[in-house]
Amino acid sequence: MKSKEQKRLLGLPSWGLSLLVAISALIILVLLVYLLSLIFKNENIAEGTAYVIYDIIIAAACFFICRNNPKSIWYVPILCNTMGIISAIVEPNFWITSLWILICSGWLLSVGSAISGAIIGQRSS
Repeated sequence: MKSKEQKRLLGLPSWGLSLLVAISALIILVLLVYLLSLIFKNENIAEGTAYVIYDIIIAAACFFICRNNPKSIWYVPILCNTMGIISAIVEPNFWITSLWILICSGWLLSVGSAISGAIIGQRSS
């Protein structure tokens, strides 16, 4: 059985990695929207593409964090998607635009990847 120190990824506990992923993915999202808006000249295409990449980054992080520590499945998807959850609660136009579909799909993707990571992590330990 693995000790608590061996379960830490990059020397951080799962909750710390989740918050680090949330902050760094938000920074990447902002940079991607800016760069893609320069390329596509259409704001909707730039935002949509950036959110898809953002969702994939968070889903991959949820998979690896939960694979490393399967017990963290209960909070990793929530902490990684903190920015999207806060915007869904605070922003009044969140549910009016079609962008909520991409964000909520990302939530489902991250939950699914966290579950699969936890299953693989339990089998390997």
